[in-house]
Amino acid sequence: MLGPRQEAQSALFYDFSIEDHVPRDHVLRAIDGVIDLSGIRQHLSEFYSTTGRPSVDPELMMRMLLVGYIMGIRSERRLGDEVHLNLAYRWFCKLDLTDPIPDHSTFSKNRHGRFRDSDVLRHVFEIVVAQCIDAGLASGQRYAADASIIAADANRQQSTPKADWNPEAIDPNEAPRAVREYLETLDNAAFGTASPVTPKFISHSDPASQWTGARGGPAYFSYSTNYLIDTDNAVILDVEATRSIRQAEVGAVKTMIDRVQKVHNLMPERLIADTAYGSGPMLDWLVEKRGIAPHIPVIDKSGRKDGTFERADFTFDAENDLYICPGGNELKQYRRAYKTPRSGANKDETIRYRARKSDCDACALKERCIPKEPQRKVTRSIYETSRDVARGLSQTEQYAISRKLRKKVEMSFAHLKRIHGLGRLRLRGPCGAHDEFILAATAQNLKKLAKLAPNPIRTRTAV
Repeated sequence: MLGPRQEAQSALFYDFSIEDHVPRDHVLRAIDGVIDLSGIRQHLSEFYSTTGRPSVDPELMMRMLLVGYIMGIRSERRLGDEVHLNLAYRWFCKLDLTDPIPDHSTFSKNRHGRFRDSDVLRHVFEIVVAQCIDAGLASGQRYAADASIIAADANRQQSTPKADWNPEAIDPNEAPRAVREYLETLDNAAFGTASPVTPKFISHSDPASQWTGARGGPAYFSYSTNYLIDTDNAVILDVEATRSIRQAEVGAVKTMIDRVQKVHNLMPERLIADTAYGSGPMLDWLVEKRGIAPHIPVIDKSGRKDGTFERADFTFDAENDLYICPGGNELKQYRRAYKTPRSGANKDETIRYRARKSDCDACALKERCIPKEPQRKVTRSIYETSRDVARGLSQTEQYAISRKLRKKVEMSFAHLKRIHGLGRLRLRGPCGAHDEFILAATAQNLKKLAKLAPNPIRTRTAV
């Protein structure tokens, strides 16, 4: 029997609960059971005036932003439409059916004002990290660090060669916000602007972004998001935005390790990273200054391809500060005593050891050592002791385990781009990159916390 036509009929009263229409297994229901944003209003209280029209609830704005990054909604205009239509989003944001949705301009106004002045986004991120630590998801024993390149919102066609770009000719009062932020970071070595690396092009709309061809295809403008994760459950302990250059990415790891120690009182037993972090200064900072075991491949360019003896074929005598060559001869820094002691270090932070010319002339292995030179020279980094520590660790069973654990940070970046949709930035400037990276990392940690936290999920009173 054919049923009657379904027609919408208005009713005078409705018995309706949003709570009943949110699936029990919805990701936002699980996250709502663990998230705690009760301290946001107090954190922001001094940045609001005591008079005037009441503002939009900052917790509401934060919940909406988190919905966007959890569900991969990249536009704030679209986010407002989705929260307006989707009952689960309304429920998570604690909105009734008749409550209005904040205009997209409200987010821009707060982001460029009180949100950045108070650094509330990092405050929320650190609250979530602390919850992960309290839930036993992060022990702080093993860290893994890496960086991933994210395309900036900058057109390759709208750029100028570095030689034609003069920052001193820019009027900060008339420049766009992203350009003003670039001028403020010119002396910031940690971010990567004050670097000897000279980019080929500078973007007109986002000059702080880095021109890079790291992926092997056409070059583009980008930023790097740097993650420091705990390998127990891949919880992101800290995140930092930098330009896409190695020096800045290595410096970001130092910043993040010290910040995690200051905020959460955690110091790892080891740091796991790839070869990009295996420079002498970085290894020395880990071993000598922080007491962290570097499970990192050492950057070593002493190898030779012509078949002659390499530096590894020479034995270092630490007690007498000299090298012994394969022929049994000694290589020393100095052959006589100086009245004024000399450090022996060159500008490239290496120490040069030389053999006697007479020893090399009489050596039967000269053709295998220096067929075209009068005497053999060997350089040693001033950080070689720390480099030797890293080399020794690379032969251990724990190092082999660390190599597998490092994949967890790569998976975090894969989820960031594929699931959370952060393959390209929407906001411009260093502050925009910071905001996007830290919100995305907060969303990733919240999903991890909701999935693995042992505490039962709270049931909210029906709206």
